Amino acid sequence: MLKNFLSLFIQSPCPLCRRRTGDWLCSYCLNQLLSYKHRRPHQLWSGALPRFIWGYYDGRLKQIIAALKFEKRPELGLELGLLLGEAWLQAPLEKLRPLVVPIPLHPDKLKERGFNQAELLAQGFCRLTRYPLSPQGLLRVKNTAALFALDPQARRETLKDSLTLGPSLAKTNQPILLLDDILTTGATAEEAQKVLKRNGKQVLGIAALASSLTLRP
Repeated sequence: MLKNFLSLFIQSPCPLCRRRTGDWLCSYCLNQLLSYKHRRPHQLWSGALPRFIWGYYDGRLKQIIAALKFEKRPELGLELGLLLGEAWLQAPLEKLRPLVVPIPLHPDKLKERGFNQAELLAQGFCRLTRYPLSPQGLLRVKNTAALFALDPQARRETLKDSLTLGPSLAKTNQPILLLDDILTTGATAEEAQKVLKRNGKQVLGIAALASSLTLRP
């Protein structure tokens, strides 16, 4: 009762609709967000680079990611990471307790944004799954241009030699789960996998919050 009473005084605007709420999203926007969640987020967990994707990149899911990245709302990343972690634990996958490695930002972009959204997602994901996290497992050493306008082959060429192994992974033999916010063509994840495999690391796959590669929910 006290919690409900206090929530009346500490409500803040919902980041999507600006309604006052005592939670990270109002109930209306949260229900809309959950409508973009896949019933089978593990549907692409196969092949050379298995992919676990929470939801379809559109609507409220697309808006909440934009709010996280461009409105500088890092607290949203932790909450979204919890959603991703919850879906992961519920999926019928073999759980090997991997080391989670977020896709890195170049230092220039990190300075501009103030945080790496993939790392924030990974923090929420690992808080729920209790998997170990290596935030500097991979480093981005080439500040690539925006990739959204490039075709898949051009993306691969642009990303070539853009990543390197971080010192925290030098001596680990744990299997690695990559983690990112949006999976577009998968070119960045494939480059990360190449770097890790080149250094003798086992890559289980990548978990991402959103992608348009999968079928709509």
